[in-house]
Amino acid sequence: MKRILILSASAGAGHLRAAQAIESELALLPEPPQVIHKDALAFTNLAFKTVYADAYIEMVNTLPGLLGLLYDYADQPWKDEKRRLTIDRLNTRALTRLLYETRPDHVICTHFLPAEIISNLICRGKLKTGLSIVVTDMDIHSMWLCRHYSNYFVALEETREHLKMLGFAPDKVHVTGIPIDPVFSERKDKFEMRQKYGLESDKPTIYMSSGGFGVGKSEEILASLSQMQTPAQVIAMCGRNQALKARLENMRTELESRGNLKIVPVGYSTKVDEYMAASDLVLGKPGGLTTSEALAKGLAFVIVNPIPGQEERNADHLLERGIAIRCNNLPALAYKVDSLLGDEKRLATMQENAALSSSAGAASKIVETVLADDGSQNHLQSNHRCSKLPRKPLKWKPVSDLIQMNNPDNFLSSAS
Repeated sequence: MKRILILSASAGAGHLRAAQAIESELALLPEPPQVIHKDALAFTNLAFKTVYADAYIEMVNTLPGLLGLLYDYADQPWKDEKRRLTIDRLNTRALTRLLYETRPDHVICTHFLPAEIISNLICRGKLKTGLSIVVTDMDIHSMWLCRHYSNYFVALEETREHLKMLGFAPDKVHVTGIPIDPVFSERKDKFEMRQKYGLESDKPTIYMSSGGFGVGKSEEILASLSQMQTPAQVIAMCGRNQALKARLENMRTELESRGNLKIVPVGYSTKVDEYMAASDLVLGKPGGLTTSEALAKGLAFVIVNPIPGQEERNADHLLERGIAIRCNNLPALAYKVDSLLGDEKRLATMQENAALSSSAGAASKIVETVLADDGSQNHLQSNHRCSKLPRKPLKWKPVSDLIQMNNPDNFLSSAS
């Protein structure tokens, strides 16, 4: 039975949700493999974790322009690879110990940090395992590039061609889409979902996303939407940000008194698929997971001030496919949403384009490919070198000597 380690990172909620989707799909198998899911940042020191997680969220809120500049600067294949690896290896020693102790047959990474560390360990002859890398945005950034890998899973054929031009084996780059929870594939009646959550059945419904950590300008967005001429209701998702939910509750009465808008603030929820099923369109930032979930539900997208970098690129793809409109100036937001809701034919076309672009079965395809993997590795050849391989191959101890299969501290059955 295969032992599969899934590594995500708590730097944005999307990486975690993608990993959970794969974990859920593995649990549905008649004979599920042994699976453990870990947050890679939990195996780094506090300062490093703060930079990766907290500093990222702070920059999204206060310095998005700087974040975009850093994103573009770093998006140069193999630039500063040696320096970055040195820093990452110094700060991820606990993660390396986890890999040595568990010796998984295959590792699935939904974040580039653990993927880079594992690829380098394989490159240096320190670890023998399969490595599948799941890219959680529509586009691919150079930080995702690894020299040793078994499979890449990407959202678009365009991304596959990009990797092919960089020298990656095209038969090992699989266009599956971004993995989302299987529940998003279930069809649920819009009006039943509205009734379930206390929404009015006949009003256009807007799902306002602020991400899993509740970041963004939610108050300003709602203030702008309150100027709409079209009667509508907004499901305002706040994620784990309880302070944001409290602020929205406090301003709710004032905004609703302006006439046409009903606001329903929602904290962290495991029923996101049902809230989306109740909606006509999604409004917010186009993160990779939120976008994929919305497509699975056939929802049009109103993009508001995307984060420079990956969200800008996600936005480009949605606009190209006729799924989204974009608003860069909040004073014009009410007008834009009014115009879209008032044009039923246009809205229906955007919703149809969304459904056609959906890759709701991505997690299933990833699981199928990983389980069929023969364990072979692909080594990317380029003019840039990584750490040298040892002259003599290491002699690997049997896995049975390294792992007590019945020890729950090492691997947990995904069926449990």
